[in-house]
Amino acid sequence: MRALAIAATGMNAQQTNLEVIANNIANINTTGYKRARAEFTDLIYQTDRAAGVSNEANQSLVPEGVNIGLGVKLAAVRNLHTEGDLVSTGNPLDVALIGRGFFQIQMPDGTTKYTRDGAFNQNENGDLVTIDGNAVIPNINIPVNATQITINKTGQVFATIANATTPTQLGQLQIANFVNEAGLKELGDNMFEETAASGTPIPGVPNDPSYAYVQQNYLEGSNVDPVKEITELISAQRAYEMNSKVITTADEMASTVSKGMR
Repeated sequence: MRALAIAATGMNAQQTNLEVIANNIANINTTGYKRARAEFTDLIYQTDRAAGVSNEANQSLVPEGVNIGLGVKLAAVRNLHTEGDLVSTGNPLDVALIGRGFFQIQMPDGTTKYTRDGAFNQNENGDLVTIDGNAVIPNINIPVNATQITINKTGQVFATIANATTPTQLGQLQIANFVNEAGLKELGDNMFEETAASGTPIPGVPNDPSYAYVQQNYLEGSNVDPVKEITELISAQRAYEMNSKVITTADEMASTVSKGMR
């Protein structure tokens, strides 16, 4: 009975949907996290009668066919790169991006990764780094005697050095855009990786046209909406229950047939 196999694909799909929702909820307080959405497509159809063929030789065409669907499959888990709410921290090295773009981070193996997490710090040499100690690209060094660090909307980093009366520019933050942000690969640790689907990075300066601007003393929060996730969770649960009911009903129908054959 095809209904058993079809309903089983539905239960598997909702199990995956539940796992995606659970990950969203788990990261509700993760800086710069982008919620994911499971997307599904129907499986291939079994054609019992084709449309548009003659019902008899040289006779009228059949207007409608008989195509039986065989279930559902996972097509993609899409990351939705909408902006999260700003969270005030008061830390001068915390920066959020308002608009499109990613900070560029140099990894220990020399590769470049990308993040929306602007919770930066200084390493033992005064270089601007992530919370994991990976260097921000381009390198910006903050002297030990620097005070009143300011990062403006265009990503310029200023500080007052020693007893100077005017600020000194220490460097310029750069960010990168991608043609298809949804094509980036999630690596964990708030990092993304370039893929063939995302296209190559297009570096630029914050606040340029089509690039985000920088907001100092803030971090970008997760874009997960708790109410929406709970709604999606209930919907997935009900869909799972309905598919389970289909399996139970198909089993009862098969049982009725088998009893009639005794």
